[in-house]
Amino acid sequence: MRRADDDDVRVGISTKTKPKTKRPSLYRVLLLNDDYTPMEFVVHVLEQFFQKDREDATRIMLHVHQHGVGECGVYTFEVAETKVTQVMDFARKHQHPLQCVMEKK
Repeated sequence: MRRADDDDVRVGISTKTKPKTKRPSLYRVLLLNDDYTPMEFVVHVLEQFFQKDREDATRIMLHVHQHGVGECGVYTFEVAETKVTQVMDFARKHQHPLQCVMEKK
């Protein structure tokens, strides 16, 4: 014998799935050494575009000078791309061949 309230009753577990958010890829912004850009100009670029204090900017500039390349910072793609463009435009405006690039970390 069946009870009337037993018809089509199904028990289940309801689960909510949270979407997994992926962290954005990070990119290193690098300055490349050349034989023409003045060291003081590189320090100025590091202070202006990467918010480095004078001591950190000088340390990075010397690293670029001695090793050929130096890291200015690590950013998301859009921020890194913007910083590279700003530095390159600023260098060209001041007639310096300074190169700024980005690479995936």
